[in-house]
Formats: sequence, C-alpha cells, structure tokens
Amino acid sequence: MKKPSDFSRLMGYAGGHRVFTYASLALSAVSALMALLPFLYIWRILRDVLAAAPDYTQAVNIPHYGWMAVLFAVLSYLIYVCALLCSHLSAFRVATKLRLAVTKHLAELPLGFTERFGSGQLRKIIQESTGAAETYLAHQLPDQAGAMATPAGLLVLLFAFDWRLGLLSLVPVFLGFAVMSAMTGKRMEEKMRQYGNALAAMSNEAVEYVRGIPVVKTFGQSVFSFKRFKATIDEYEKWVVAYTKEMRRPMLLYTAAVNGVFAFLIAGGLLFTRNGVTPEFLLNLLFYIIITPVISLTLTKIMYMSENKMVVADALSRIDSVLDAEPVPAFGQPQHPQNSSVTLRDVHFSYDGKAEVIKGVSMDIKPGQTVALVGPSGGGKSTLASLICRFFDVQGGSVSIGGADVRAIPKEELMDTVAFVFQNSKLLKGTILDNVRLGRPDATEEEVLAALKTSQCMDIIEKFPEGIHTVIGSKGVYLSGGEQQRIAIARAVLKNAPVLILDEATAFADPDNEAKVQAAFGALAKGKTVIMIAHRLSTVVHADCIYVVEDGRIAESGTKDELCARGGLFARMWQEYQSSVAWKVAKEG
Repeated sequence: MKKPSDFSRLMGYAGGHRVFTYASLALSAVSALMALLPFLYIWRILRDVLAAAPDYTQAVNIPHYGWMAVLFAVLSYLIYVCALLCSHLSAFRVATKLRLAVTKHLAELPLGFTERFGSGQLRKIIQESTGAAETYLAHQLPDQAGAMATPAGLLVLLFAFDWRLGLLSLVPVFLGFAVMSAMTGKRMEEKMRQYGNALAAMSNEAVEYVRGIPVVKTFGQSVFSFKRFKATIDEYEKWVVAYTKEMRRPMLLYTAAVNGVFAFLIAGGLLFTRNGVTPEFLLNLLFYIIITPVISLTLTKIMYMSENKMVVADALSRIDSVLDAEPVPAFGQPQHPQNSSVTLRDVHFSYDGKAEVIKGVSMDIKPGQTVALVGPSGGGKSTLASLICRFFDVQGGSVSIGGADVRAIPKEELMDTVAFVFQNSKLLKGTILDNVRLGRPDATEEEVLAALKTSQCMDIIEKFPEGIHTVIGSKGVYLSGGEQQRIAIARAVLKNAPVLILDEATAFADPDNEAKVQAAFGALAKGKTVIMIAHRLSTVVHADCIYVVEDGRIAESGTKDELCARGGLFARMWQEYQSSVAWKVAKEG
C-alpha cells in the first residue's frame, strides 16, 4: 500500500480547515503573479521616457503607469496577507491536533516509555516537531506556491520582449539547479535526520544536566563533569563543522550562479549590439536588468522549499516514533486484586530486546509486609519496581498483585492500587493543594491538610502566608529537595493505595529533612505492603525481608540478622556500610 504524502497526512489533521490551506495556495500564487505586473508598467515607463527624449513633456502616461504599478504592488501584498491568514487558520488547527494526538497517545503508553525515550526528546517532539509542521503550513507552503507560480509568469515576460536575452537570463537558472541537485535529495534527507538526532540527544542530556545543577554547584564542578552532555555537544559541533565545510563549495557556486545573471546579460548586450544600439534593444536590456533579480530570489525560495520539505518530513517521522509506539495491551479478561500481596514468578525482562536485565526472578510478598531491595547499582532493583507498577511489561513469567496479573488489572485500578515515591519527586507548577490533590483529585481541603500533617509538612505550610494555596515554581516559591519529597509523600498518603513502592526516596534529603521524611514514611506505611529500594542500608534493617538483587537475579533473601549470619553479599555490603559510617564519624570528629 502506498504511503500517503506528508502533505496528505497534514491535511488529515486539518479536517474541515483544509479548505483554508488550499485557498492560501491559490491566493499566494495569484499574489506572486500579480507582483510581476509592476515590472510591466516599469517597462512602459522606460519605453515612454526613451520615446519622448529629449522632450519628456510628451511622456504624459508616466503618472498613470506609476500609479498602476503601485496599485498592483499593494494588491499583491494584500492578497498575500489574505493567503497567510488562511494558511494560519489551518496550520494552528493541525498543530493543535498533532499535539493532542501525541499527548493522548502518551497517556496510553507504558509509563516507562517516557523514561526510556527521554523527556528532552519528548519535549522537542511535542513542541518543536509539531511547531515545524505549523510553520510549514503557515508560511513555507504558501511561499512554495508563490515560488512555483513566479517562474511561469517570468517565462512569459522573459520571452515576450527579446527571446535572446530571455534565454541568457535562464542560463543561471540551469546552473543554479545543477548545483542545487548536489545539495538536496536523499543524501540531504539523511543529513537532516542526523541533525535532528544530534539536537534531540543534546536536549535529553541538557535536561539531565539541569536536574543535576545542585550537585554541580555543591561540589564546584563544571559541565565537563557531565560526560554524556559534553559528548553530545562535541558530537554536534563535529557534525555542524563537517557539514558546513561539505556545503561550502556547492553554496558558493550556487550563489555565484544565481547572482551572475547580470554577467550573462552584459555579455549578450555586447554581442547583440556589435552593429549599434537601438532604442528598442536598450529598452529591453534595461527591463531584463530590472526583472532578473526576481530570478535569483525565486531560485533561492525553491532551494529552501526542498529543505523545508525535509524538515517537515523529519518532524512527522519523529512524531510517528511516539504514535507508532505500542500502547499498554489488554491481557485477557479483567482481573481485580483480592488483597495487597505482590507475587513475581520467574520474571524475565530486557529493554528493547537487548541483554536481559531481569533473569528469572521470583518472590512472594505477603499483605502488609515491608520488604527491601538492595544490591549493587545496575543490578535491576528499580527495574523490578517498574515491572510491579507495570511501567513495562514482563517478557517472561508474571507479576501479580492480590492474585491478579498486573497486565489484566484495568489501568485506573492498578494506579489506585499502587503508589510510588521516587528519589527525585517532581512537583508541578501550581499550588501545594493542587500538587497533593494529584493523589486523589476529589479530596477536600481538610483531607489534603490531614495528609500534609501525616507527612510532616506542616512546617512547610506554616512558613507561607497563603498556606496550602501557595504557588510552587516560576512566579511562586521554591522548595528544597527534602521539602518537595515530603509534599510528594503527602500525595501518596492522600492516595492511600494498599501497595507502596519507595525508590531511593531519601537519597537527596538533608539530615533535618531525612528525619522528617522517615517519620512520614512510617505513617504512610501503616497497614500497607511496602517495597523499598535503598542504598543506605540503615533504612532497611527493620524490613520483614531483604532481597539482595545482583545482575538481575535474587542472590539471597532474609532478615538483616539472617543475611549477616550467612556471610554472603549482604554481609559484605553491611560491613562496608558500617565502615563508611565509622569513617565519616571519625572524620567529622
């Protein structure tokens, strides 16, 4: 089946507004043709001036021709404005529908998709790729119609007065097209794709860099500490420099060709006037000298037309990378959790079909139990938590909550069953009330205040005159990392889900905030099944069961005392942790 063109796809999003796009194309073409008429009246003015010389009083039609030239120039401008008004009506509708389509589809995708795809790249697609489609329809497409209509009108004018000069005027056109072909085509499409990839990579790493600025400032580091960010900048620099050098010679030849029309006209004038200059030839030569700059302008527009098509094609391709992602699939008949137990049976998982990161993990977590996942970085702890939340689907085995497979639990019910607090919780721009209410949108202010009190947040609320109505973010107040974490815990308290997942939730809290965060966790965890991921082993000593995750497998499990008695991996980790704590105390003393 033939793939629809990019224009057809955009018109599909335009719906009934597509008529405005077609109208803009027609009006832009009319405007371009009308813009050539003033040159005809300028030719008439020159003709009358040369015919009347030296008695210029006989050139009585010059004012009329002048006003007609002005009239058609103004009409051309007004029609072009109307073309842009029509194109913008359609372009805004298309951009809106594209953004809605992407954001709605994102809501249907597994939550882990955003993490794997990259928030910077998603932002670029939602804002810039849809913006590129809007710019194409609003400005570039009408200009393209005008640029295609102009040569038709020019051909008539170029051959209407002196076909020899007309042919000479077209020589730079053929040379320009020959050079242009070296700078466009499939090879240029690949270059534009590489350019977009380089920008997307920088955008992704820039987001991570901005998130890490507190660490950078605390330890006096620079951008060079963020090797991946620095690498993307270096890679972009190499690409841009190499591409610029590669295009330097073709661009010089193209510019010389399209602007060299005067050289051909002068050479032709010398050749055609070997036997003397006639007033008629001089008049035609002056006309061609005046009108030929339109040729170079039109050629330049046509050159950028091909680039604009590549940009919008790349933009739609990036939008498709989101729209083509598979949504969370349905899994048989809906199932409903009977309690808050969590069971993993021979779970296998890999990212993007690469090497397995979870290799046959099984565990049974009883209702109301608190378990901890510990182990070396990169062992698969956070991935296991993501699978329980169904951020991703397992590729082998099963994950169940209350006896129901998480893939068969309706999405809204699963989100009501599981609450999670991450190490770097995010708050939205809005009031504290709005941020906490994300846990349960129908909650009353009294319920929100109760959740804040349980989460040890009252000191935060009391220091602001507007209390829970205080706005967070730009044009509002800013909270420390520990304070943001406590607000996020209040959100989880309000949600009151039976299963709670804590992923390094105290990693960035200062000592004062950590004590309050731990107290908030204590209140939050009452009567719930808690799965915590921690590197700080002091936070997991009271867990009912500790699972040591290494290289995607459960290396050992048991209580803290049982694991220490075995002398395995956890015992070594505990010994190293105790040594580090003792070293810190001695150092401080």
